Amino acid sequence: MARFLSEEFMRAATEALNADPGFQAAAKGVELGLQFVVTGAPDGDLQYHLDVRDGRATMALGELPDADATVTSDYETAVALSKGDLNVQMAFMTGKIKVGGNMAKIMMNQGLINEFARVQSTLDVEY
Repeated sequence: MARFLSEEFMRAATEALNADPGFQAAAKGVELGLQFVVTGAPDGDLQYHLDVRDGRATMALGELPDADATVTSDYETAVALSKGDLNVQMAFMTGKIKVGGNMAKIMMNQGLINEFARVQSTLDVEY
């Protein structure tokens, strides 16, 4: 079981995304970099990213240079999204997440973002 937002969690999420047929179908032909900023995490504020290139996903801690968009949330919201208790669209519409950057690219890739959230909710995670 990986601790949420740990290096181990990032590796497990990367493996799960790249093994999931639904995510793979959504990622085909997509190039998208998302920077996530989580405030108020147990170990302080942190950043991680999702980088999708040529149908392959990489999740890692730290900053992604030239990210297409930045998604900012508090830790509680990040946990709810990860567990699947809150969907991305509802989080955005209610102001629980803030999105900056290329909104057109985000909208064009809603299917991929939904698959990302779905796969993440299947992981065995310690919160």
